[in-house]
Amino acid sequence: MTRVGLIKPDEIDDPIIQEIFSWVTDMEGKVPNHFYVEMNFPEYLKAKLGSTKILWDLGELSMEEIQHVGILVSKANGCDYCTGAFCTVLSYGMNTAESYVEELVSRGVDSIKNKRILSIVIFALKANANPKSVTDNDIDELKTLGLTDKGIVQLVHLVSDFGSYNRLNLSLQTEYDYNDMWRQ
Repeated sequence: MTRVGLIKPDEIDDPIIQEIFSWVTDMEGKVPNHFYVEMNFPEYLKAKLGSTKILWDLGELSMEEIQHVGILVSKANGCDYCTGAFCTVLSYGMNTAESYVEELVSRGVDSIKNKRILSIVIFALKANANPKSVTDNDIDELKTLGLTDKGIVQLVHLVSDFGSYNRLNLSLQTEYDYNDMWRQ
């Protein structure tokens, strides 16, 4: 049971929150419990989701790359909730075969055939596990993939952004409301 209230208003008057809920419904098919947890602090929900949307929409990484990072960083952090969320975006929002997404969750990086996605995810997992272990060679590898400094900064911010969602949902035990196949 979620440790804080799930704020599910009958009507949303705030146009920014309406836009966020519309965006998440397009990507996930519904408004998940996480967003109702976030409604306990609607001022921050607007800022945080606005920041996430910028990271997803305005950087150099594709949405497919971003969701691979989100799934495997969340899995590494032990957050079933966020793993399920990003699996849902990849499968439902992006029409990726559920069988591939299920394999990604179960086999991790071993299931990734695309070299660019694989390199990006390996970097993200390293930055997540031990940021001080990132080397100049790691950064150079990202540059050989075509990322500029903007894309590298975007990637590190994504790792941080996903980690913050992981901590929120783990600490508050957000009630899982995704497909059970995505659970670890």
